Amino acid sequence: MTIAAQERLIRPARNVYGSLRLPGDKSISHRYAMLGAFAAGTSRFTNFSTGADCASTLACMQALGAKVARTGNDSIEIAGVAGRVTPTARPLDCGNSGTTMRMISGLLAPQTGRFTLIGDESLSRRPMERIRKPLELMGARLTLTEGHAPLTIEGGPLRPIDYTTPVPSAQIKSCVLFAGLQATGMTTVHEAVRTRDHTELALRAFGATLTRTSASVSIAGPQRLRAIDAAVPGDLSSAAFFLCAASLFPGSSLVVDSIGLNPTRATLLDVLTALGARVAVLHLEEKHAELAGTVQISAPPEGLGSTEICGVLAAQLIDELPVLAAIAPFTRGGIRIRGARELRVKESDRIALVAKNLRAMGAEVAEFEDGLDVPGGQALHGAVIDSGGDHRIAMAFSVAALRAEGDTLIQGADSAAISFPEFFNLLDLVAER
Repeated sequence: MTIAAQERLIRPARNVYGSLRLPGDKSISHRYAMLGAFAAGTSRFTNFSTGADCASTLACMQALGAKVARTGNDSIEIAGVAGRVTPTARPLDCGNSGTTMRMISGLLAPQTGRFTLIGDESLSRRPMERIRKPLELMGARLTLTEGHAPLTIEGGPLRPIDYTTPVPSAQIKSCVLFAGLQATGMTTVHEAVRTRDHTELALRAFGATLTRTSASVSIAGPQRLRAIDAAVPGDLSSAAFFLCAASLFPGSSLVVDSIGLNPTRATLLDVLTALGARVAVLHLEEKHAELAGTVQISAPPEGLGSTEICGVLAAQLIDELPVLAAIAPFTRGGIRIRGARELRVKESDRIALVAKNLRAMGAEVAEFEDGLDVPGGQALHGAVIDSGGDHRIAMAFSVAALRAEGDTLIQGADSAAISFPEFFNLLDLVAER
């Protein structure tokens, strides 16, 4: 069989065993890049994400006047603009990164000038109205194309707001906080479901003052940021694929070093433990208020059990749901997912693609508007997988393929480079065949 450059053949594995150190957390890298570029002074980051999305953020901030230099494969220096960007006549290309487009809009809305943000075909389909509403309440002027990118911002002075996010979204929260950092007065964001707090921790690391309650975060502006030196923890969302893979093979043992263990992100470890996987945190330390540690996982001899993921749990696990659904057929009792409608508007319709690809591998699955029911005790066979150009779908079904009967062809496997270009090499490293 001829394999195209964008395809990857995954052969079944006998076991998953070994140790890994993963590239820097994508969420933290985005925020460090934006805030380092916005701060006064030169910031230095090691283990910065190698993904294309974070490269898009760096390119945008460089176009706005920051000076970015790579000092190693995963090390960068950023000389910041001290709170005042330089408008550019060229559109800022966010590539495939919704994080870049939504969060950078908050930084730019209070700045003087006109800014146009564009993205690739996938990003141009994703909803951007959710950031326009709070920014316009603050006095910004945004123009969208039927609710999507291209997005144009007419920047200028903003007023603070008291805002409740309509859907659980760390990106919306971050956008408003970045704008509030530059507005005069107190801006407060309320959340019905607490989302990941990397932005709050990063703002504090760069010298900003915030006030937190269990359901809100407030920032008084204007405030100035100062440069930092920081090591980015390994990406837990990237580790999820390997942790799930190891949980499928009795006799497995996988150690992941220096991985981010932020409590708003580490819910996956709780879910895998509830399924029966043996998870141990061997080391734990704090870096700029972000927790990082070493995790060891092995599969239970009797196989994984069953679980239901809904409500707050679904919001906290939104990035990990595709791989959990992909391994669900190999559990004893299956996995039920609800309250995950947000998966429909990611890089692809992830609910539809997970259902389609599980069925292609011979699984029984029920699809709902906000989730999936995937029964356990099923055997899968190799198949041709349609990733839809979505990095998380490509990687999730590479994990499922390790336990399938026969080879699996992942179409659009090159999309993994969006977040994790090393993925397939590392999978080959720990998958024993």
